[in-house]
Amino acid sequence: MKFFVHEKGLCESTRIGEGTRIWAFAHVLPGATIGGGCNICDGVFIENDVSVGDNVTVKCGVQLWDGVTLENNVFVGPNATFTNDIRPRSKVYPDQFLRTIVEEGASIGANATILPGVRIGRNAMIGAGAVVTRSVPPNAIVVGNPAKIIGYAGTGTVSASDEEPASAPGKGVRASTVKGVQLHTFNAIADMRGNLSVGEFEREIPFAPKRYFLVYDVPTAETRGEHAHLECHQFLIAVKGSVHVVADDGERREQFVLDRPNIGLYLPPMTWGIQYKYSEDAVLLVFASHYYDPADYIREYGAFVEKVGARNA
Repeated sequence: MKFFVHEKGLCESTRIGEGTRIWAFAHVLPGATIGGGCNICDGVFIENDVSVGDNVTVKCGVQLWDGVTLENNVFVGPNATFTNDIRPRSKVYPDQFLRTIVEEGASIGANATILPGVRIGRNAMIGAGAVVTRSVPPNAIVVGNPAKIIGYAGTGTVSASDEEPASAPGKGVRASTVKGVQLHTFNAIADMRGNLSVGEFEREIPFAPKRYFLVYDVPTAETRGEHAHLECHQFLIAVKGSVHVVADDGERREQFVLDRPNIGLYLPPMTWGIQYKYSEDAVLLVFASHYYDPADYIREYGAFVEKVGARNA
């Protein structure tokens, strides 16, 4: 064998990759598939309809039930619990178990509970003890019961309040570490009759808009965006309240807090954008360079990363 099974482990499957280690009191049923370079720790149980990718770590006390897929480089912490039947009854079996997919590079903390039928996105991080009741976006960090997004992995945070005081008359453009993304500060003119902020398209905002939309009355637990555009440019302004925006070019990502109406964020095409942590009073104004076209959207993060790689090749 090109894989290791401890003398007190039981591996009934022959579909085990090279370099994988299966430790004491672990039990792998005959239909399971496990890739190479994996570490299956003490007391792990793996059912038949389970697929485990390469370089996966499954810590002690985890059960992988029928319908669970762990893609490459996934980490599952000790005593994390997967489920596959949303309404379980003794001796009553569904026609088909719900499928749970943990995408490449995701990490699941100790004692987390994953409800059936969810997808945990690429590089997401599930906090210890979290109860995941809904699918988790790529790179999201979630904690609590029920689990809620508190941030995104690998993002520094830039707040508009860090750029200039609200009373400053000046304006400028701050380049981001994310390719092509810019944070714009416009003139803010304070007056006893009210405040004024102004920006000019094609001079300051680098395109002429053909469409705008407003996002408002968003529950604070909700996440919007989660897509990229092939051709469309976008410009975001929180005209009221505050919104957190994550911009991602497939290699780098950065988080921005839009919390002043004289601050705008430019997102060029092929930028994965996410908006979340809307304040209760938030109103987000978005200008777009193109009319709405569903064919211009990339809605799956893995496909976005592949397209970025193909363009950079």
